Amino acid sequence: MNFVKRAGLSLWARKGRTLITLATFLVISVMVLAGVLINAATARAERDAKRSVGAEVNLDMDMSRMGNAAQLQAPSIEAATVDRIGALPQVQKYTYSTWDRALLTGKNKLVDGGPKEPMGPGGTVGMGVLDSSLLPDFRSGKSTLVSGGHITAADKDTKRLLIEERLARQNGLEVGDEITLTGNDEKTTGEFTVGGVYRDPRPTTEADAEYGISPANMLYGSVGGLSVLGSEGGGPRKVGKATFLLQDADAQGAFKSEAKRIAGAALAGFKLDANDKAVQQMTGPLKSIRSTATVAMWLMVLGGAAVLALLVNLAVKQRRTEYGVLLAIGEKKSRLIAQQVLEIVAVAVIAIGGSALLAPQLTQSAGQALLGKEASAAERKLGSWKPPALGSTGLDQGIDPNDKPVENADPIDKITVALDPADLATVGGVGLGIGLLATAVPAASVLRLSPRTILTKGK
Repeated sequence: MNFVKRAGLSLWARKGRTLITLATFLVISVMVLAGVLINAATARAERDAKRSVGAEVNLDMDMSRMGNAAQLQAPSIEAATVDRIGALPQVQKYTYSTWDRALLTGKNKLVDGGPKEPMGPGGTVGMGVLDSSLLPDFRSGKSTLVSGGHITAADKDTKRLLIEERLARQNGLEVGDEITLTGNDEKTTGEFTVGGVYRDPRPTTEADAEYGISPANMLYGSVGGLSVLGSEGGGPRKVGKATFLLQDADAQGAFKSEAKRIAGAALAGFKLDANDKAVQQMTGPLKSIRSTATVAMWLMVLGGAAVLALLVNLAVKQRRTEYGVLLAIGEKKSRLIAQQVLEIVAVAVIAIGGSALLAPQLTQSAGQALLGKEASAAERKLGSWKPPALGSTGLDQGIDPNDKPVENADPIDKITVALDPADLATVGGVGLGIGLLATAVPAASVLRLSPRTILTKGK
């Protein structure tokens, strides 16, 4: 009789054992497919998060390479070099900034009630930026544009300003009005146009942590426009820091390599640091459920393989007489092994097909529930972070300022499970591999015996 037909008759005759094997295979297939689907879904969500947020790479002073205090002089790099780096294909947008003391002159006055004139009478901070939309406070949503538009690279050599709404309100200024600023030398002046008005939520009395002035009196201007106030000294424009927003977080390595090639020795004293904190904050729950799903999947694979091996071993031992008779009438051992493999493969194929129908919906429900819990826990942790007391680094209070949550980067709490042919192929490969391994060992142990030994000793 053909061994294929024998395999079919054997499965039908032993319906109970066939159903038990099918159920075991189905559980293994569903668990393996669920693990594969969750891995795929979380990987897609991570890629989408990286593409939506991008990756921020900061060019800043490398304190670890600075010498003693006598040598502690902030490095600078020519803006033209930064522009060449910013033109790399990995870069979506970039900005750099310069800052100096500037004075309001004429009828315009600073907002009262702030810190005690840290920049001198009438003094404010004029920060020159290439693209104000990339400033941390604007990117996080902390500061918002009220009217007008952001300063962009197209405004680089114009005399354009972005002012806080309290300063605008105090002086009756609107978009399109002009302001006279005097440089740090208190002689050089320039006429600037208000291009936009923004809102900073910090109170007027709160000193800016970096510059010590009231947030209400902070000015942002185009880098070329502010340079007319004399801070550049007539030489090439130089900057002390820059920010590059990449198209994709995965492009960090290529970007850094190209940036170092372009800048060369000009990067001495600087470091290129990737700031992917927003991506990490968003994808934390995804990594957690992926880890849980992977562990559960492999535990089920190992446990299922052991159960299958036991079932097959019992089945083979119970069929010793059958094997002895077949071998005695001239059946080849290879065909007996092929029959046993075919029986397992037939059951595995049915189980894998069933898992393709059951696993996606079950995985979507279970994965979503698990992710929801992880995301809620992550949000509670982020919400519990408290800033250090004013004037303190926070280290003495056990607070790490670097743990401050990134605004507008909520942990991802939704995934979409989708069955891909490649996922099914992976499950098929794993399932068939388990079945073949479970079959080979017990079958080989029986087939080592001669037909006479099997028939005379029986079970």
